[in-house]
Amino acid sequence: MIPLSDPEKLRYHRHLILDEIGEAGQTLIRNTRFLVVGAGGLGCPVIQYLTATGAGVIGIVDNDQVEISNLQRQVFYGFNDIGKLKSIVASAKMKRLNGLVDLETINCRLTAHNAMEIMEDYDVVLDCTDNLESRYVISDACILLNKPMIHAGIHKYQGQVSVFNYNNGPSYRCLHPETTPANLIPRPVLGIYNMIPGIIGLMQANEAIKVVTGAGEPLSGRLMIYNALSSQFLFIDIERNPENFDRQTLMTRFTEAKTI
Repeated sequence: MIPLSDPEKLRYHRHLILDEIGEAGQTLIRNTRFLVVGAGGLGCPVIQYLTATGAGVIGIVDNDQVEISNLQRQVFYGFNDIGKLKSIVASAKMKRLNGLVDLETINCRLTAHNAMEIMEDYDVVLDCTDNLESRYVISDACILLNKPMIHAGIHKYQGQVSVFNYNNGPSYRCLHPETTPANLIPRPVLGIYNMIPGIIGLMQANEAIKVVTGAGEPLSGRLMIYNALSSQFLFIDIERNPENFDRQTLMTRFTEAKTI
C-alpha cells in the first residue's frame, strides 16, 4: 500500500484529524481504484467529490457527448463543451482540480460484452447510470468479481441510494428481481429537478468512502429514498436472496448476452 506523500498530507489534513478516517483511512482512499459508470447528472458530483477527497484512481466509463439539455444539471459541462465526450471533459477538469489523483477515461458503453474486463481492475464500482439494463449488468459483474456496487438513481424530485454486494449483503436483483422485456423498454424522457442529481450523487460518493474506510454504517441491506420537495427520507429494508448469487446462473446470463 502506497503511503501518503507530504503534499497529500497537507491537502487532506482535515481528513487526517478526523478520528473516523485519520491517516489510515485516507491512505485506504489513496490506494483505492474507483470505477464510475456514467458521467451524467449523478456522475458529475460523484467524480468531483471522489477527486477532491483524494481517491487513488478514478475510472470514468461513458460514451455520450455533451448536449445543451445536459447543462441544467450536469455541472461539469459548459456551453463550449457541447459535442465533446463527457468522459474526456470530466477527466480534464478533474485533473485541474486535483493533480494527485489519476483519472482514467473509458470511452464506451458498459455492456455484458465488456463489463468483466473493465471492472476487474477496480475496487469499488459506482452505478451512475440511468437505465435498468446497465444496472443488472453492473450488479451481476460485481458479484462475479466480488466488488461492492454503490447504487443511486433519480426520478423527478426523488433519488435513491443503496450499497449492494457488500459484507454478504443483498444485490441489486434482491431489490429488483426480474429482468423482463416490459421493464427494459425505454421510458419516455421525464423531467429532473436540477438539484436532485447533486444531492443524491454526494450521498452516493459518501457511501463509497464509508465502504473503503469502514467509517459509519454503509447502506447495505437498506434503500434510502429522498424527496427534495418534502425534505423527507424513507428507508426500505432489502433481504438477501441467495439465488441471486449463484455463479453458474450469472455466468450463463453473460454468455447468453454476448450472443446477442
